[in-house]
Amino acid sequence: MDIIISNSSGKPIYEQITQQIKNKILTGELSEGDALPSMRLLARELHISVITTKRAYEELERDGFLETVTGKGSFVARRNLEFIREEQLRVIEEGLAKCVDLAKTGGVTLSELFEMLSLLYGEER
Repeated sequence: MDIIISNSSGKPIYEQITQQIKNKILTGELSEGDALPSMRLLARELHISVITTKRAYEELERDGFLETVTGKGSFVARRNLEFIREEQLRVIEEGLAKCVDLAKTGGVTLSELFEMLSLLYGEER
């Protein structure tokens, strides 16, 4: 599994793993029922602690993205479309909150921000 860990990122390694696996599931790169590498194998591939991969997998399972079967491994959970939509909305909201903060800091008006968003979304107001 292609996961890129950045030591210069402000995010903990387990969060980087969690976010990248979530993105792979949300984009369809990983499908329902797909097996993930064992925690030990992923830790070995990424040259990190098994404790870190365990924490990432636990977060993913808690958030409903993975199902773990004792003795068999971890698998992409059945897709709950409502849950996936909520997760996507949450991520979008976080991104927009950062944009709003930048806009306020830079003196960008709300109408200018709407215009930029409309252009980026591909629709004219």
